Amino acid sequence: MPAPRSSTRQGTGRPANDEAPAEPARHPAGAPGEPAAPAPPKQRDAFFDNAKYLAIVLVAVGHAWEPYYHGSRTAAALYCFVYAFHMPAFTVISGYFSRSFDMRRDRLQRLVTGVAVPFVVFQTAFALFRYWAGDIPGFTVSLLDPWFLTWFLAALFIWRLTAPLWRIVRWPVPLALAIAVAASASPDVGTELDLQRVLQFLPYFVLGMCLKAEHFSLVRRRPVRIAALPVLAGALAFAYWAVPRMNDAWFYHTDSAEKLGAPWWVGALMQPALFGCSLVLTACFLAWVPGRRMWCTVLGAGTLYGYLLHGFLAKGSRWWDWYDTGWVRTPWGAVAVTFIAAAVVTLLCTPPVQRVFRFAMEPKMAWAFRREPRAGAAAAGKQPSASQAHGGRGDAPQ
Repeated sequence: MPAPRSSTRQGTGRPANDEAPAEPARHPAGAPGEPAAPAPPKQRDAFFDNAKYLAIVLVAVGHAWEPYYHGSRTAAALYCFVYAFHMPAFTVISGYFSRSFDMRRDRLQRLVTGVAVPFVVFQTAFALFRYWAGDIPGFTVSLLDPWFLTWFLAALFIWRLTAPLWRIVRWPVPLALAIAVAASASPDVGTELDLQRVLQFLPYFVLGMCLKAEHFSLVRRRPVRIAALPVLAGALAFAYWAVPRMNDAWFYHTDSAEKLGAPWWVGALMQPALFGCSLVLTACFLAWVPGRRMWCTVLGAGTLYGYLLHGFLAKGSRWWDWYDTGWVRTPWGAVAVTFIAAAVVTLLCTPPVQRVFRFAMEPKMAWAFRREPRAGAAAAGKQPSASQAHGGRGDAPQ
């Protein structure tokens, strides 16, 4: 699982297309009738691009560690430690960039082209890949059953459609957390669109919508960075202790408490506990994300590419027994696999890869949408025609 859909491509990048707040157009003074200069393009924030890149690296590394889980307690502890916050961090950032999402025409189009279309494309591509690799007996595609990484795109699509609702309720985060608790306690949520996971990750998205830029500035202060180190070390030590005592599936948020072999009330307690734990670790992670522009900053715009494309290698490595090679099972082999996973996902986020796969990730699809009527034409359309004024049929509306 990741992870980390944006469309802070969602998208989950980006996991999915970022939705920054709209700014009023700036019109320089000039002679009457002079056309206004276009507003300068909005600059990307290096901090968020760095955060998205580092989060997607953790997603890939976590997948690379999975085959070591049952053979090494240390690897299992690292795996649980990373899974406790990498997708929550990605989801919080996706929510932050969705805080201005509304039903405006251009934003709905971006939701379709930047989230829905990649979901359909990669759901189909993964089905073909599974059939070709022999993982499934026949080729079938279900758009209601996300597989592996595509769950995040389905979730981001649903979350963003609900964004206007979260802006009008009085206590959005407690309400979203209550929904997550109810989902965990109920075994009957259903499997369509991976709804159990969509609802259990919902509080992180809603929290991201409620955050402001100053909140991210607070966690990047020096005292917070210093305090984050012992917290991270303590969390890693706790993960090492908890590995033989706790079901790691709680971190996936894919199942109800009953399906994990626990009473419903345990799920009701685990959701707030995991939410608090994940937020603390997310804050510690963000505290150490560089805020300046670096070599990896440009990769933050391509995290959805790395997220989806590395899935073919992550699954192929299991199906083709890459981990059965002798040196891979050694401690140094595990270190090498970690660096290889980080290097591969880094490569998949680069601009050349983005250009090659943009047709699937961020298609324009102008042919699929009606043209927006011009302001003058729209105003003219409100005036009755001569034939209409005299009771005639007039022109049909376009």
